[in-house]
Amino acid sequence: VCSVGAYNVAGSFVALWALVKVLRALRWRLKTTQLRGPPRTSFMYGVLRDLVVSQDSGGMYERWATEYGVAYVIPSVLTQTTTVLCDPKAIAHFYARETWTYVHTPLSLTFLESFIGRGLLWSEGEAHRRQRKALTPAFSNAAIRKLTSVFYDSAYKAKGAWDTAIESSKDGYAVIEVQNWMNHISLDTIGIAGFSHDFGSLDGKQASVTEVFDTFGNNRKGSAVNHIFFLLASAFPIMMKIPTKRTNLMKKLSVAMAEISNDLLIRNRREKDINVSERDEEKSIIGLLIKSEGQDAELRMSKEEVMAQMKGLLVAGYETTSISLTWALIELSRHPDVQTRLREELLAFGADPTYDQLKANLPYLDAVVHEILRLHPPVGEFTRLAAADDVIPLSEPVRTESGEVTDNICIAKGTLITIPGAAINRSSAIWGPDAKEFKPDRWLTEDGISGKAKEVQGHRHLLTFVDGPRTCLGKDFAIAEFKTVLLVLVKNFVFEMRDGPDTPVEIARGLLPRPRVVGEDGIGVPLRVRRYE
Repeated sequence: VCSVGAYNVAGSFVALWALVKVLRALRWRLKTTQLRGPPRTSFMYGVLRDLVVSQDSGGMYERWATEYGVAYVIPSVLTQTTTVLCDPKAIAHFYARETWTYVHTPLSLTFLESFIGRGLLWSEGEAHRRQRKALTPAFSNAAIRKLTSVFYDSAYKAKGAWDTAIESSKDGYAVIEVQNWMNHISLDTIGIAGFSHDFGSLDGKQASVTEVFDTFGNNRKGSAVNHIFFLLASAFPIMMKIPTKRTNLMKKLSVAMAEISNDLLIRNRREKDINVSERDEEKSIIGLLIKSEGQDAELRMSKEEVMAQMKGLLVAGYETTSISLTWALIELSRHPDVQTRLREELLAFGADPTYDQLKANLPYLDAVVHEILRLHPPVGEFTRLAAADDVIPLSEPVRTESGEVTDNICIAKGTLITIPGAAINRSSAIWGPDAKEFKPDRWLTEDGISGKAKEVQGHRHLLTFVDGPRTCLGKDFAIAEFKTVLLVLVKNFVFEMRDGPDTPVEIARGLLPRPRVVGEDGIGVPLRVRRYE
């Protein structure tokens, strides 16, 4: 009798669960504009596997936008679908409501919490507003102005090492694996500028953080198992807690960052008590985080939140900047005319520019930097979940599944929304017929940026730093570091692809997608480097 009763209860729960699922599906269909989109190429994965393994997922999104309109739907894992927005007006509406109407997916939340913790990157709504407000002063112009010397110090350390390598070569040049060096520059810079801690990677010290990051890029193509695991986890986030080689690496990185963060927190707190005045302490990122721990501070953060911010800063400050610098050296090697013109501007300027001069007095450097950020954004797309029903306006009408034409789309609670930032940055419909070309001049003329591109809200009409409440807090820090390092290297060295200007470059799947010369191990980008004389 007990057994029969248990089966009946279990059966009732299953039936109730199925009913809830059916009712949610019906509500979603009634409340959501049924858009057109590409057919499934896989019953299990929809088109997601094609996007994950593609060398040009942005191009795929752009082709679908041309075929189905500026808003369309793609099939994803099992029965899930995702609405894709490629329209500037729709994207502006979306970003204005992020962290409230549009929130992290369950997969993002699980990943960020286990990898970084409940910091700014993880939080939503009021918690996000509070944490961002507490951190904002550390990234002001005044704060970054004081950090410019740190950027120069890291760049000149690399220059010194490269000078030595070239001097010891009888060929008058050295073949240098530049991505590895960009990693070292980025890590040491965020360590000193953010935490007053020198990781010493430019001096040859082995930092556990670097080792784990590098391991992510060492798998030649990314195993089929990892692809399948990632795709299934988008439907079943609990899978992120299952130990795999990749999740174990993430755990190792998280532990390594937590140890470093904890040591830095203790050391800086001790220094604060001994000889750091409150006024000086608040200028550094770590100082601001320590201050926020105080019970009486208006925007107090818990110790868990402080640790999460530090881990988030390490990840963001290390990965994204080194990727952008590597792409810059690749593009300058492919385009020697651009490299020469940039060097001429820098040499004509003379002494190393101040932070304010970097921002205002070197237009071609600014153009090159922003063209790299346009063509090669470190993060290519963002996916969010609608936490409430919404109506999204479009700047141009789309045709629905039933053949009707509409200039707005209804979005039901629970809908997944993807913004393909890389596709928007390189879209021919938005940036014109030369959108795929590396063309810094577009940033220097009045008509260089088309009318459609000007409709894209975000830093300089780019989605590289996203927009709205989640606009990258370290944007100005990153651009200042990018410009400073590139300036020092291009003034002093001439760069060429080791195997000629047509050397093919592919995307390696690390923590973020990174460039890699075809045939190289790991994340290898070997360039022929000689002194400029």
